[in-house]
Amino acid sequence: MIIGVVGGPNKGKSTFFSAATLVDVEIANRPFTTIKPNQGTAYVSTKCVHEEKEKPCQPVNSKCENSIRLIPITLLDVAGLVPDAHKGKGLGNAFMNDLMQAKALIQVLDASGRTDLEGNSVESNDPAEDVRFLEKEISYWINGILTKNWGKISKQASLAGKASEGLANQLTGLGITEDEVKSVLEKGSFSEKPDSWSEEEILRFSEEIRKKSKPMIVVANKIDLEGAKENYERLVKEFPQHIIIPCCSEAELALRKAAKAGIIEYVPGSSEFKLLKQELPEKQRKALEFIMSNVLKKWGSTGVQQAINKTAFGLLSLIVVYPVQDSNKWQSGKGNFLPDAYLLRKGSTAIRLAEAIHSGFVERFIAAVDCRTGQRIGKDHELKNNDVIKIQLSH
Repeated sequence: MIIGVVGGPNKGKSTFFSAATLVDVEIANRPFTTIKPNQGTAYVSTKCVHEEKEKPCQPVNSKCENSIRLIPITLLDVAGLVPDAHKGKGLGNAFMNDLMQAKALIQVLDASGRTDLEGNSVESNDPAEDVRFLEKEISYWINGILTKNWGKISKQASLAGKASEGLANQLTGLGITEDEVKSVLEKGSFSEKPDSWSEEEILRFSEEIRKKSKPMIVVANKIDLEGAKENYERLVKEFPQHIIIPCCSEAELALRKAAKAGIIEYVPGSSEFKLLKQELPEKQRKALEFIMSNVLKKWGSTGVQQAINKTAFGLLSLIVVYPVQDSNKWQSGKGNFLPDAYLLRKGSTAIRLAEAIHSGFVERFIAAVDCRTGQRIGKDHELKNNDVIKIQLSH
């Protein structure tokens, strides 16, 4: 599962990425700090089901801290996009290609309004422009790919009566599926004959397929700076279709580094931290006090973990499923208690879980067991969030 961290230059995007992954990337107050995409592991957090058995789990493919299960996902930090990136401006084409690997996008913007669309420092800028510009750039880029061979593609799709298949084939390199194309065609009231579409209809389709295939959450970063609170509140009103998260990436990065150094005890996403070392340099103590009073107490968290969780569970509608081999003890074959946690799309079935564990399990699948009820379930049984499932295989 890849989530892209995107936005204009100098908005705090690489700081967000570093805070979420603790991968060291170049962070500077200038455009195009990120030239090549940085990739790292972040974690979706959810309450672990081990408490039902009243004993600690023994995670293998994930982590568990203070009864919070941390399940890995891949974050991709692509370089800052500038206006007309879809025409190749800046390093637009390369950035867009990197971006399209992602199943969802986290847009990081400067809520204080102190950087313009190009990433230059300014007195005042409307952060709403950042949202509109990014949506436009991605839509126009998809539109450009669609219209490249439009005459041939649209004619073939119309003659064959398979608009969704023809359009999906053209967009397959963007990670866009035929099911997503079908959904957009049906809900958008598009003609089944694409060769009859006007330029405006092609662009409208590009916009709708962007929303469907690359859903986006907005991170109102630098929320601790003057003017950011007012801009955040305005963004919430102006973009009701988006989840807007107030965020201070710098605070999260500082807290995670302090926790790693043993200075504090801190669980990502928490509204507080515990000081482990009382004797600290004055500068560091003041920085931690500032974070506590101006970020955590004011906003409830730094917003970084919340953005990741909202993307996974909100935008992508993921569920967590725990596969085991012993349906009574909830253990693996090696005796580990609740070793693995898998992220699956809502609506996933038992056979999809088997495939996620190992592609070879699909052919060997016999049945599955709901470990809470002991009920035997078939391959098409729809799984629920926090299910504990045993997969039965043929030898």
